[in-house]
Amino acid sequence: MTVSEVSAGWLAGRIGERTARGIAAEVTDLIRGGSLAAGTRLPTVRRLAIELGVSPATVSEAWSTLRRSRAIATQGRNGSVVIGPPEIAHPERYERLGDFGQLPTLDLTIATPDPALLPPLGAALAAGARTERLNDYSRERITPALLEAVSRDWPFPAQSHLAVGGGFEGMQLACQALASPGDRIAIEHPTAARLLDILEASGVTLIPVSCDDQGPEPESLAAALRAKPVAFIYQPRGQTPCGHWVTVERSARLAELLGASGAIVLEDDGLGPVSVAPPTSIGTHLPERTVLVRSYSKSHGPDLRIAVLGGADEIVDRVRVLRSFGTGWTSRILQDALAHLLGDPDVRTLVEQARGRYAQRRGRMADALRARGVHTAGSDGLALWVPVADEAEALVTLAAHGIAAAPGSRYCVAPLEPHLRVATSRLPEDDEALGSLADIFALAARNRREGRARIPRGAVGQSLDRAAIRTIS
Repeated sequence: MTVSEVSAGWLAGRIGERTARGIAAEVTDLIRGGSLAAGTRLPTVRRLAIELGVSPATVSEAWSTLRRSRAIATQGRNGSVVIGPPEIAHPERYERLGDFGQLPTLDLTIATPDPALLPPLGAALAAGARTERLNDYSRERITPALLEAVSRDWPFPAQSHLAVGGGFEGMQLACQALASPGDRIAIEHPTAARLLDILEASGVTLIPVSCDDQGPEPESLAAALRAKPVAFIYQPRGQTPCGHWVTVERSARLAELLGASGAIVLEDDGLGPVSVAPPTSIGTHLPERTVLVRSYSKSHGPDLRIAVLGGADEIVDRVRVLRSFGTGWTSRILQDALAHLLGDPDVRTLVEQARGRYAQRRGRMADALRARGVHTAGSDGLALWVPVADEAEALVTLAAHGIAAAPGSRYCVAPLEPHLRVATSRLPEDDEALGSLADIFALAARNRREGRARIPRGAVGQSLDRAAIRTIS
């Protein structure tokens, strides 16, 4: 039946199981079979509920399931329409970062580590291959060597630890373990685009918590907690996109507010050992309700695919159970390779040097922009949060000079002043190239009412091409 609209009676007559799950499943079958074609308008929730003899909440829940699988879309007062057969959710915010038609001269969209600042892995992998119980099928949460290594600077007494395949896998699993579709989660705002993809795909409701230079604002968190979220998610240091880190005093104040609620605290330490900030944690005050996910990708190598969860045993165990449906455990070779790196004095020196170089690159760019009237916030991380008058126009201006940056809207769940997120981890260290780059960003950030004066390509672009490409490559 390929009509523009179907009646509640027609649809109800084709639905046998009248639970939310059953309604969603049978409507899905009708879409897949072609009886409900793309563009077909569905009856209202209330009318279908009357025909089915169920509550409107039951139909609403079924419609929510279909929206999450992108089988239908809701168009406000116009009701819901069929989009097509269900498909898997895509991380649209993350996939669109770095997605441009023509390859730019300088891609500053993704804050990846500089390969030149990562430690060599040969000796560490050889050490990992000598691990005990190699090729044993037992599901080991974390190897003894890695547990000993990470425990040295874990910021609170964790009840349990678990090695996982990278920071975002750890965050995804922890979010799945904590929340079901429809649950509320309080989250700092703005925050990591990839984390927002994970949460939006899970069907939760996000409650933004505004931030200042010391982290999430207590007043905003207090307001969010009145909605009774199941969890609060934030980055204690190296916050992306803003670059702030949470002070000891702010951490204590947030813990005081959270202590009176039932919310679990999930901390995303994506920068790890290359952060210039100390590893503060709400877990110092609420260890039984806190889980910290620490990634070692930016400090020791993304191909190690290692992050460690540590904190409340009940939550860590839920993540372990979820992993049982997939990989089950993290390679003991890779775990002990990371343990070797964490214990090697020479590697620690290299990581300290990388930390300094990253901080220098970020700081010099922030200073150069400030000298040109563009003021950024924060003092940690591998990116700058650059205010602009108009996001789209700023991106076009940068593209005209062969530069790509990330639009700030990708990091937001609620409206904010326009910004760009600019990766600083692989910026040129050459003074001329950095100055030229800052000139272009100052132009891009300029208020349109100040005019559209252009910087000649020869004055800026060519020096950037010569120096920046040489430095980065």
